[in-house]
Amino acid sequence: MNTPLNSQAVTIVLTGATGGLGSALAKALSAQGVLLVLCGRNHIQLEQLNHALGGQHHCIAGDLTTSSGRQAVVAYCQQFSRGIDALINNAASNHFGPLKQMNETNIQKMLITNLMVPIELTRLLLPVLGKADKAQIINIGSAFSRLGFPGFSVYSACKFGLRGFTEAMRRELVDTTITVRLFAPRTISTAMNDDNVTAMNKALGNQSDSVESVANQFIEFFQQTHLSEQFLGWPERFFGCLNSINSRWIDQGLAKKLPVIQRYWTGATK
Repeated sequence: MNTPLNSQAVTIVLTGATGGLGSALAKALSAQGVLLVLCGRNHIQLEQLNHALGGQHHCIAGDLTTSSGRQAVVAYCQQFSRGIDALINNAASNHFGPLKQMNETNIQKMLITNLMVPIELTRLLLPVLGKADKAQIINIGSAFSRLGFPGFSVYSACKFGLRGFTEAMRRELVDTTITVRLFAPRTISTAMNDDNVTAMNKALGNQSDSVESVANQFIEFFQQTHLSEQFLGWPERFFGCLNSINSRWIDQGLAKKLPVIQRYWTGATK
């Protein structure tokens, strides 16, 4: 049974709040009456988002890939005497293309943003989360959290790692009041996926969900605290399960699609 969210009981930290999915999550959560701590790089965009939501939320502008940016979030959250009820690690970055064409900067950016930031922010906020009667950490994963995909080698590695971190922390904190969970959408129609990714998905017949649809499903997941993880989309969920059973079957299927994938990662959209 779903439990309605309560504005006086729920304070949520949301990273990547001004992104496509982030702003949709902020809108959906705000509609439930919660108090949000909106985190992002751009102060003006955060304030604009807050204004659009009614102006009652908190904004923290900073670069979470830096220690000072993360510490600013922690220091701000320490003002809540009863702690915070949830941390949603949503901030992410992506790069589509073969590993051989990537450079160290591309790789480091994804590893830090997609994996190190949620790990470090979780570590730093554990004492604040521990003050609440019950608290959640929800990491935003991906279909690629259990299905490695050509052209997304580093992104897949990050999301696999995030799933492993989620699983380990859920078990590590089982004797506390903090639950750790994974919410994993399939492809979403956002600016994070460039025109080449969009064209490739169309050519392959891959479906893409709207941010509003994903945000609505997130609200349901947030309320169903007995669920450890949720993967969205069919057949993506099926292929993810199949990959866990016998990855060779998925290898064979993707090998047939590789020429199409390669066509789009070179930028030669058609």
